[in-house]
Amino acid sequence: MAVPKQKQSRSRTSKRRSQHKLAAPTFNACPQCHSPRRPHRVCPVCGTYKGREVLQQASADA
Repeated sequence: MAVPKQKQSRSRTSKRRSQHKLAAPTFNACPQCHSPRRPHRVCPVCGTYKGREVLQQASADA
């Protein structure tokens, strides 16, 4: 079994671990209602995707 010959410094370990991060989510403006939404997903506000209404939105007075 392989065993390290020397101890790795904290800075070297931190440099390697600096890549272990989450990317911030990206948002695009919905072409119908201009609210922010995730790309390639249905708009949660107006319920449209690629110009078509996919989700029926509940009426405001219900």
